[in-house]
Amino acid sequence: MTRIIYIQHDGREDPVDLPVGYTLMQGAVLNDIPGIAAECGGAAACGTCRVQLAPDWVTHVPAAEEIELSILDDADTSWRLSCQITVMAEMDGMVVHLPENQT
Repeated sequence: MTRIIYIQHDGREDPVDLPVGYTLMQGAVLNDIPGIAAECGGAAACGTCRVQLAPDWVTHVPAAEEIELSILDDADTSWRLSCQITVMAEMDGMVVHLPENQT
């Protein structure tokens, strides 16, 4: 299991232990973490699962692919679609911040 810490916009922390192979989005949805709408179910089509990676974790995940970049439309590489980040053992302790709302 890999511990991921979801931080709500108000600062509340929601730590969750996820199996390797799940996405950050799946982990949030399956654990009732508020703030991840996941309207498209993980197809990288809606942008309602945006998260901001803590600065020291940005380089620990694979770079965003073109489909994700087209949805994010943001030059800040710390913003990612949680449906496109697959949990790996090396991510244990990762901190992700949830926006005030998903647009």
